[in-house]
Amino acid sequence: MSSDARAQFIRFAIEAGILRFGEFRTKAGRMSPYFFNAGLFHDGAMLGRIARFYADTLSEAERGAGLRYDLLFGPAYKGITLASATAVALAQAGRNVGFAYNRKEAKDHGEGGTLVGAPLAGRVVIVDDVISAGTSVRESVELIRAAGATPAAVLIALDRQERGGTAQAPTERSAVQEVNALYGIPVFAIASLADVLAFLGSDGGDAAGLAPWRDKVAAYRERYGVAATT
Repeated sequence: MSSDARAQFIRFAIEAGILRFGEFRTKAGRMSPYFFNAGLFHDGAMLGRIARFYADTLSEAERGAGLRYDLLFGPAYKGITLASATAVALAQAGRNVGFAYNRKEAKDHGEGGTLVGAPLAGRVVIVDDVISAGTSVRESVELIRAAGATPAAVLIALDRQERGGTAQAPTERSAVQEVNALYGIPVFAIASLADVLAFLGSDGGDAAGLAPWRDKVAAYRERYGVAATT
């Protein structure tokens, strides 16, 4: 998407309380000056809006990167809502595509199994909020391949552009770069940490009273960041 569209997404995420600034301890044990939690998209208006951002990013990937896909897959749990809402947004824009998702535990009655929704077939895009350790992507890739389908891409809201590992022992690559290297599939993000920094340094960041956080986010990226991955 354009830089303006990415800035609109960042502004929306901040206004909705999804992107917050402060002191947050990550799973890697790092003290981060920002936190992105897509689980807080908890009403219809917010979900509908983020779904349009996802759909627009996917459409841009088709036009600009030549992405081809037949199905959306949402890993439990956040990915379930995001994939289904993105499918609705795509249908409203004239692109009707199926979606599927998995259960954490196999159902032993009714249709049974761990998969729900459209049959996994063709080229599949995995839809999630962020990639941290890459666990949900690995599980999704395994499920998709086991069904005879092909993982075509991963679609996320925010690329943290952050090296993996722990605070004491960071890896050279980010979780997004690891996914690309391990599975040979591209990762597309609505926005990245670079876009967050750009917004904080813009008039929009000033108007929101967030300009003081730019240096802290920049310092965090300087310590743990990687180059752009999308």
